[in-house]
Amino acid sequence: MHRSESIDYTHQRQRVARLFYGVLTKKLPVREALLRFPKACEDKTIIASWHALCHLEADEDIRKRDKEYCIEQDEYIEYIANVLEKGESLPENIVNAYIPYHDEPLTPKSNKTLKGIISQLKKFMCC
Repeated sequence: MHRSESIDYTHQRQRVARLFYGVLTKKLPVREALLRFPKACEDKTIIASWHALCHLEADEDIRKRDKEYCIEQDEYIEYIANVLEKGESLPENIVNAYIPYHDEPLTPKSNKTLKGIISQLKKFMCC
């Protein structure tokens, strides 16, 4: 059995759900939500959620120009938040959609600074 399958990530997923809801209600900037992600987490659902928020941040210009795209992306983020709130795993198609972006997770491995997170985002957006 894979190590991450034997660990209960319910509380971490629920914590990430609260970050997503904070972003959706505009009470929390995306960058701040990324800083608050669980550190060194190996859960594929949480890693995929990290990537989803990275995409939300990267698509800021598109979201301003295309309201329909913005609505669809917000609904997608809300769906992820709802799944996380229940402590459940994201569907495999969502998890697998983010695998090609990096060989290792982008979630912070320790308490990094905002500068470190922005550096990771730049790396993510350039690949």
